[in-house]
Amino acid sequence: MRIASLLPAATEIVGALGLADDLVAVTYECDEPAGVRDRCAVVVDTALPAGLDPAGVDAVVRDRAARGLPMYALDRAALAAAAPDLILTQDLCRVCALPSDDVAHALAVLGSDADVVRVDPHTVEEVLAAVTEVGVRAGHPLAASALVAALVAGLRARLDAVAAAVAGRARPRVLVLEWTDPPYLPGHWVPELVRRAGGLAAGGAEGARSVAVTWDEIDGLGADLTVVAPCGYGLDDAIAQAHDVLETLPPGPVVAIDSASYVVRGGPRLVDGIEALAAVLHPGAVPEPPPGRVSRVR
Repeated sequence: MRIASLLPAATEIVGALGLADDLVAVTYECDEPAGVRDRCAVVVDTALPAGLDPAGVDAVVRDRAARGLPMYALDRAALAAAAPDLILTQDLCRVCALPSDDVAHALAVLGSDADVVRVDPHTVEEVLAAVTEVGVRAGHPLAASALVAALVAGLRARLDAVAAAVAGRARPRVLVLEWTDPPYLPGHWVPELVRRAGGLAAGGAEGARSVAVTWDEIDGLGADLTVVAPCGYGLDDAIAQAHDVLETLPPGPVVAIDSASYVVRGGPRLVDGIEALAAVLHPGAVPEPPPGRVSRVR
């Protein structure tokens, strides 16, 4: 099976299933499993200029969206040369990854009959279902079913362990910032991560879309703790962006997190994110995350 993953979360799922050697094409953002971009054709790149700050990124995204311009560029020639049997894509967010209708149009132009699977989870349960679907579609059904069952069972066991560890504890109100300029409240699975970690999401709705708000609205949320998790960024950038808005944030502790690894990608490492958040919200209840994933800013 030759797999093209046009979504970093899907690339992580393929790797977690032990099928990384089947990947032949990925995006410029795919970094898990480690070194995957060195082994595969990179067929998706960003259409956004490099070096923009959060406000600049937001302005360009809004402008391109208003003009109907894409956020990503698909290298059709490279995709055709990779000759995938299976393509993993999404329709969840046009800002986060190449949408599937762009892929379908490209395949029609190329005359490809590759199987296309959309990976569009909105909740943690749907992430686990996506792992199952990718596993079955990417491998021999009998072998894949055993592999998927073991992976999903392990993820569920870890979720159950966190739930037991935080049960009965006071739940702090947690503000998660998915963007800092302008501030965005989280949607999709992110408020659920907070709940599963033993907190109450101060703003944002499970399964809904992220939404831009004002700092005055954030002040009214009554957050006890703020987690800065800018979409697509690692820990160093999250720390820097947290410092940029530190004086504007609600009083109380401020934590930066490796959002790209632990928060915004709908793959198996969301469970790592829940464990990391639980360690922040309830010190001592669960093991601390590995270095380089979470940092106390205030």
